[in-house]
Amino acid sequence: MEYETIIYHKDDGIVTVTLNRPERLNAINAKMSSELEYLVDELADDDEVRVVIVTGAGRGFCAGADIKEMADASAQQSSQRSRRRRYRFFNKLEDLWKPVIAAINGPCNGGGLEIALCCDFRIASELASFGLGEVKLGIIPAAGATARLPRLIGPARAKEFLYFGNVIDARRAYEVGLVSKVVPAEELMAEATRWASELAERPPLSLRMLKYCVNVGMQMDLLSALDYESKCAEILRNTEDYKEGTRAFVEKRKPVFKGR
Repeated sequence: MEYETIIYHKDDGIVTVTLNRPERLNAINAKMSSELEYLVDELADDDEVRVVIVTGAGRGFCAGADIKEMADASAQQSSQRSRRRRYRFFNKLEDLWKPVIAAINGPCNGGGLEIALCCDFRIASELASFGLGEVKLGIIPAAGATARLPRLIGPARAKEFLYFGNVIDARRAYEVGLVSKVVPAEELMAEATRWASELAERPPLSLRMLKYCVNVGMQMDLLSALDYESKCAEILRNTEDYKEGTRAFVEKRKPVFKGR
């Protein structure tokens, strides 16, 4: 598939997805939403893909929903079912069983921040900024921020974001636990690629189970989550990667994991 609103690049198991509407600060329109949903499905099925990096073209990561499109009279008449379908890619991105890194190069607001929240890691440029300003438009976030943000930084800080709708800089985002690391702008993609390269060497089945254990376990009570973890660990003990990892440890060599 040829994409109009995103750039797709694959190199040695690492895929870089660049949101590509720089003239609109990479705002999410219906076309981008559709293309992202299709792409996430493709990434899930591509065994060559080990890690995904998401970033933005131009001076920003993503300004959120395309307000101009939202304000269009025809868009206002769209059905509730159609609006829900438009936001399906957020859940699919969060559920993608491969590690996903958000490389946040500038403004990351509204739906853009909701994209970042669906990623496993968030690395920010010093030029990045973050906000959820929907309240100032008389609406609320509609792609998961009210559920995901409290789980990441706690309910009180999440409410501060949501109720006031103000913007914070990258350093403050790091202080509250919203991002994993802040780096100079010129080092952002190199740092994200370094993380991705290291993750690409890890056994993909183990990473998959770890993601399931954390994401699914967050929705369970403690005892159920522990039981789920135990079952996932038992599955991994029957894989070729587990045998390769233990052999490599004994033989004092670097393991070669194949995802089997």
